[in-house]
Amino acid sequence: MIHLVGSGPGDPGLITVKGLRRIEEADAIVYDRLAPEALLENARDDAELVYVGKKPGDDQAMKQDEINAKLVSLGLAGKSVVRLKGGDPYIFGRGGEEALALIEAGIPFEVVPGVTSGVAAPAYAGIPVTHRNVSTSVAFITGHEDPTKGRSDVDWNRVANGADTLVLYMGVGRLKEISDSLIAAGKSPDTPVAVIRWGTIPDQRTVTGTLRDIAEVVAEAGLKPPAITVVGDVAALRNSGLDWYERKPLFGKRIVVTRSRTQAGELSKKLEELGAEAVEFPTIEIKPPEDFRPLDEAIRSLDSFEWLIFTSVNGVDAFFGRLAHHGLDLRAVPRNARIAAIGSATKERIAASGLRVDVVPKEYRAESLLEEVSGESLAGKKFLIPRAKVAREILPEKLREAGAEVVVPPAYESAPSSEGRDALAKRLRAGEIDCVTFTASSTVENFVNAFGDEAASLLEDTKVACIGPITADTARSHNVRVGVEASEYTIPGLVEAIRSLFAG
Repeated sequence: MIHLVGSGPGDPGLITVKGLRRIEEADAIVYDRLAPEALLENARDDAELVYVGKKPGDDQAMKQDEINAKLVSLGLAGKSVVRLKGGDPYIFGRGGEEALALIEAGIPFEVVPGVTSGVAAPAYAGIPVTHRNVSTSVAFITGHEDPTKGRSDVDWNRVANGADTLVLYMGVGRLKEISDSLIAAGKSPDTPVAVIRWGTIPDQRTVTGTLRDIAEVVAEAGLKPPAITVVGDVAALRNSGLDWYERKPLFGKRIVVTRSRTQAGELSKKLEELGAEAVEFPTIEIKPPEDFRPLDEAIRSLDSFEWLIFTSVNGVDAFFGRLAHHGLDLRAVPRNARIAAIGSATKERIAASGLRVDVVPKEYRAESLLEEVSGESLAGKKFLIPRAKVAREILPEKLREAGAEVVVPPAYESAPSSEGRDALAKRLRAGEIDCVTFTASSTVENFVNAFGDEAASLLEDTKVACIGPITADTARSHNVRVGVEASEYTIPGLVEAIRSLFAG
């Protein structure tokens, strides 16, 4: 079975539920340049990924006949294949040609429609393609026809007055010619026009003009494909405040997330909701400890602990994961044991397991937790702190000074990672990154280790945001200029600090 799936206009969140399900199930995925690569992260680990390019003028891209043959070959091999196409397969996506090739080969197929860029890009730019009392009809028109035909199949005389709104796909390179044709066919030279490049993603850029001058405006702005052009009075509605996407507080900002890949999602999602492009550069890889014996020994004697302290979400996950490994669950935790968590996210993860958290310090760091428990006698009390193999020692040290017995078994390890280092360095040097975030001292240390002596200079012209003073002090110790520290040492606090930073 071949599934012709429309991936939508660029924002990976606009994939349909059915389209995403097909991606998750596929044996092979054949994808275009305009299909969001983020969607491929939902593919099975063993799925075959086939890139077929389709960039205009790209000699290395597969020709359509070659793509058809590839789909037939994969289908005849008995594979479940997703043909992932930008926008919608049947709206200037050549999906019909591929479907006919599959019919000829006797291979079953289905079409999963996608959100077409001709509707989505204008919507993200603040332009409804239809609007009461302004436009009651819309026409989708290709602005890029097969140059080998020797003639145009678009009758501009009919098109000019055939619909209130004209949406042109892939016509930026012929904008002057198209504008002249529409004016010659009777369209007013003062008709509003908008051109939207890379619609629905943080790279989106919109320019406006009229049929008389839009070609010059686009040339002056340096706008290149891919872009959608909207011709009609609806284009002027953008100036009424409908450009909601470009008004987002972090719109167009490129912000680096240095958390581990398993944890980056929360921060990336919150940044993207505010209009930013989250560039994930995981400086840390979370791994199991080399030796589980210390943690296993603590679990065997769990009844002997009066306190369990969790300093991170990773510690919570690792601890309960190890309980499950031994066939245990939260019932193994002593009923009278008190639970402490550093950070609201850590508290929420513990609560999700079914345990009640007794203590959360006002400031999400070890020193504040010590203040919370210092009002009672700790002599002879036994504390369990499952955490990273390497971490700050102030908490166990101070507890021991107060007479407590403290067991600190490694529950996980934070291994340095430099995946994507060269690509990020190139973007930093080019000034393409607006902000780099650090959520722990370890992310700073690993970033510096990844880039060596060049680390501080790479960040000279980029804003740096840290989750709290300890992380910020670590950054400054490496000559990194810190632009902002979160007043609340949480991911939401960091996001709010970044928002304030760019708000001036």
